[in-house]
Amino acid sequence: MTLWEALKTGEKYLEEREIPDAALDAWYLLEDILKKEHGEKVNRAWFLMNRQEEIGERLHTAYTQELEQRGTHVPLQYITGEQEFMGIPFFVNNKVLIPRQDTEILVEEVMKAARPGMKLLDMCTGSGCIAISLVKLVPGMKAVASDLSGEALETAGENARRQEAEITFVQGNLFESVKGQFDIIVSNPPYIPSAEIEELMEEVRLFEPRTALDGREDGLYFYRKITEESSGYLKEGGWLMFEIGCSQGEQVSELMRNAGFSHVAVCKDLAGLDRVVKGRLERKP
Repeated sequence: MTLWEALKTGEKYLEEREIPDAALDAWYLLEDILKKEHGEKVNRAWFLMNRQEEIGERLHTAYTQELEQRGTHVPLQYITGEQEFMGIPFFVNNKVLIPRQDTEILVEEVMKAARPGMKLLDMCTGSGCIAISLVKLVPGMKAVASDLSGEALETAGENARRQEAEITFVQGNLFESVKGQFDIIVSNPPYIPSAEIEELMEEVRLFEPRTALDGREDGLYFYRKITEESSGYLKEGGWLMFEIGCSQGEQVSELMRNAGFSHVAVCKDLAGLDRVVKGRLERKP
């Protein structure tokens, strides 16, 4: 079987199993096994030049195994072990949420407020993509990243090592293990109401960690807790910034105003949906 025939067979296999973007995923999975064999030179141009080459039994078996995983709705990124975020490749596994493009809006908003040498706290860090991106992109930024899950912190730590990003990781329930004062606190917390999780697509509902999704009864539990406690860890004039679900802008804004934050604003994503709420702590209580 040639590489081209293997790709077309993969596309058909995923289409029959009603996998979204079957053709694209079939290519990404083939690219994944070819890169492991031939290195980073593999891309679409390389493939088109070599598409009539035999795939070989060993690579065909590897490709088939990845297709079978995807056919059961295992997310593509958990199979390949990688997701790009802010132009940086991040290692991912089923202990962390897969970084999403929507979250880049949160990073971009932090960058607008960030100055060299500022200290950042990333609450509910997961893969570490937010803190690591900001340390890489903002000169001199210092970051602490916190998560309840030790397995998530192992993944985040691996990403920090791969990206040579100096991050202090702490494990605990929200601020439980956090010490010090910060210029910016940023968080993409669990925010899906518990009752809505069963309505999510299979890739999310069955495979991404539920504890990183479940925002309790109304989806606002973690916003309340972080907003209430953040003033004890923010410097005067410091920023609190959240990623939110697209229907939560008004509610999270009200929580922040009631907690004494000013300059509260909602920022939209590329689709025009509410995606970030930010506010500034003008005076320490």
